[in-house]
Amino acid sequence: MTSPSPQALDALKAALGDGGWTDDPQLIAPWLTEWRNRWTGHTPLMLTPRSTEEVARAVRICAEHRVPIIPQGGGTGLVGGQIPYGEVLISLRKMRAIRDVTPLDDAMTVEAGLTLLEAQQAASAAGRTFPLSLAAEGSATIGGVISTNAGGTQVVRYGMMRDLVLGIEAVLPSGEVFNGLKRLRKDNTGYDLKQLLIGAEGTLGVVTAATLKLFPVLRSRAVAIVGLEAAAASIELLARAKAETGGAVEAFELMKRLGMALVLKNIPDTREPLESTPEWYVLIEIASGQPGAAEAQMERLLEVAFEEGLITDAAIAQNDAQRAAFWRLREEHSAGLKPEGGGWKHDVSVPISRIADYIDEATAAVERFHPGARVSVFGHVGDGNLHYDVLPGAGQDVAAFIGRWKEGSQVIHDVVARYDGSISAEHGLGRLKTEEAMRYKSAVEIETMRAIRHAMDPLRIMNPAVLF
Repeated sequence: MTSPSPQALDALKAALGDGGWTDDPQLIAPWLTEWRNRWTGHTPLMLTPRSTEEVARAVRICAEHRVPIIPQGGGTGLVGGQIPYGEVLISLRKMRAIRDVTPLDDAMTVEAGLTLLEAQQAASAAGRTFPLSLAAEGSATIGGVISTNAGGTQVVRYGMMRDLVLGIEAVLPSGEVFNGLKRLRKDNTGYDLKQLLIGAEGTLGVVTAATLKLFPVLRSRAVAIVGLEAAAASIELLARAKAETGGAVEAFELMKRLGMALVLKNIPDTREPLESTPEWYVLIEIASGQPGAAEAQMERLLEVAFEEGLITDAAIAQNDAQRAAFWRLREEHSAGLKPEGGGWKHDVSVPISRIADYIDEATAAVERFHPGARVSVFGHVGDGNLHYDVLPGAGQDVAAFIGRWKEGSQVIHDVVARYDGSISAEHGLGRLKTEEAMRYKSAVEIETMRAIRHAMDPLRIMNPAVLF
């Protein structure tokens, strides 16, 4: 990749004017390192446009000069797709407007730099809910979660981000603006172009705004943590929870004891949620539109689960503080593992019915490949998504362990492939998995995606290092 010419950089600076760019290394530095410190990049220029027109102006100049671009939201991605290595960085964080909220349409139009938490708060202020929830929601932006098709904890009820987007505005690689900010649930008039942009990781355009689906505010909510002897019991428990509540399960999060123990060890102000210390935990959240219904459903579910031997222990949160404390134990899993010296991180999905079999087979494969390694599993049983992390064993050489990461990941992902799963459930491919994905994608899939990309970005200026 050639560096942007001085003429191109001068044209970009002139086009965006004062406050629309910086080349100060100190100001740019916080946006160049991925959260896990796996990638630290560099860029000659960071653009901070304040409007869609400024984004379009910048992209047109980049296309004219063949300057590669990387769009960036909140910088919370975990596969390195937002980190530039010489490309011009376009940060959308100044585009934070809430353009429109229409409760009767259950819709809200916001700009790409608005954080997910701010979008949730805007929906709440209008008497509605925007249900996507992530541990990084205070930093992750709407443009970023669209471009990576983020999932989070409530996919079991509401679906992925692509299920929550009604319309998109984006600047295409040519610099043209696609204005698809519709509030329609039905529109069968050709290809759904917004769905191409969702999950494209900035390769087909820069998302500048979106119209999001809103939902009614639910009037009762219950959260519990339960203990299980085996992961297989969680699958039966999920089926029972869906049946007992009529589909009111909003989250169903599996956690292995190792991950829980490391959260308790490394994260301040956390405590054991149960009297016992089972090998597996599940956090369950049920929500209902009827006051008091969720609490009654949770009590009935746990009673049945005890009777059927699915769970060995349980605790129901009695107030908002306890609910937050239970959720913190789940949401701090990644942070709890981080001080352990590094590990092999995996974001995989398999059919829900095969989760326990996958865990058993993958763990046996890891033990054969690297005896003594520790396996931490946590994730969203309700949608088949597991965060399967492997840590060095006690006394093992951490540097040598990290050096085996690529081979170890292939061992784990080969098991995923045997279960017809995915090597990236919700994080995307980015720099981390683009090359590896070619091992598991069919030639037809790869060539079709390449053709779509070439049609929309023949110069390959948009996030050129990711997606085939």
